[in-house]
Amino acid sequence: MVRRERVMRMSVEQPMWRALAGYRVLTMLYAIGFFATAYDEFARPWVAIAYYCVLSVWTVATLPKVANAASCTKRFLAADLTIALTGILLTLVADEHERIQAGGPTLPSIWTAGSVLAFAIKGGWRWAAVASSAVAVANLVERGSPARDTVHNVVLVWVASIAIGYVVEVARASERTLARALEIEAATRERERLARDIHDSVLQVLAMVQRRGAVLGGEAAALGRMAGEQEVALRTLVSGGLVPVSRASEDAAEGAVVRAVEEPDDSTGPVDVRALLARYASANVNLAEPGAPVPLPPEAARELAAAVGAALDNVRKHVGEHARAWILVEDEPDEVIVTVRDDGPGIPEGRLAQAEGEGRLGVALSIRGRLRELGGSAELISVPGQGTEVELKIPKETKSSRGKAEKR
Repeated sequence: MVRRERVMRMSVEQPMWRALAGYRVLTMLYAIGFFATAYDEFARPWVAIAYYCVLSVWTVATLPKVANAASCTKRFLAADLTIALTGILLTLVADEHERIQAGGPTLPSIWTAGSVLAFAIKGGWRWAAVASSAVAVANLVERGSPARDTVHNVVLVWVASIAIGYVVEVARASERTLARALEIEAATRERERLARDIHDSVLQVLAMVQRRGAVLGGEAAALGRMAGEQEVALRTLVSGGLVPVSRASEDAAEGAVVRAVEEPDDSTGPVDVRALLARYASANVNLAEPGAPVPLPPEAARELAAAVGAALDNVRKHVGEHARAWILVEDEPDEVIVTVRDDGPGIPEGRLAQAEGEGRLGVALSIRGRLRELGGSAELISVPGQGTEVELKIPKETKSSRGKAEKR
């Protein structure tokens, strides 16, 4: 049986929800216990008892609501904050005015912070700022004046909830990044496994059909050419060099749902030359490349690929559609060398100079001109009867990349 890896859905914020559920229960018990020790000091204790009955039922009944982000809906958060704000304002009815002015606690006491923290974990620091501001207004109304201890408690809740909300947002972003990385790693391993299996079976069969077809001739030769074309196409597809793929999370809350999207080539980082040259490989064009990436600045990589394309166009134009060509990629420490060779009759001596004199500058502009602007060079070597070889050299640090680095 083939083993397949899959990315498990994970959530770094889940422990926060469990901690919040425990906090709500403990702070509810704390508020009730504190009231019980000061029962005789309340002016209307029955108001506090009624509120604590509602608070107890609400806290226990809504434990599933604070189990995760999906269950914690906006409607629940609004109702939960209303319970907290109502308890703060009911303190004016249940307690003595003197005790309130002396800094006595509100009916919900520190249970209110749990309601604000639910906003922070669910919606981030912006939601936390809104909820903590509402609690601040209710506390100021309950106290009647901005006393030092009231302001201190308000600022403490406000800063703590916003900080926690910000941490949650950062944790979610990290979670999404990790999930994408794990998904890409799993996809890469699966692609490598498929590549090995295909190389050991399908590609070898296609290569054998191509060779045998060329030997047998006739209809078998045509079949061999088709097999060769399919071999190149399949090899390119397996290598994944033609389609720029990225992984983006679909679910901002969960962070592990990944989809593949095609992106435009607008990156500023190095580009693997092999990916740009893979499109030229066919049954008649053989591409030999290193096993490791061959990075170049984006502009240099595109110009080098365009120069290779111009060289192959010359092969098709002057030698024929079915001419054989070979592309060799060499990754040197300071430069990248790409050689394009064909099996044509070669270029007669002096023919290039004659073409430039007649105003036909295809080789001069399409090949030499592209590389000269980037600090590279193109050299044509042709021996009559032995084909033509075009050697393209381009430094890894081109003129344009040096100019951009100096500007920065």
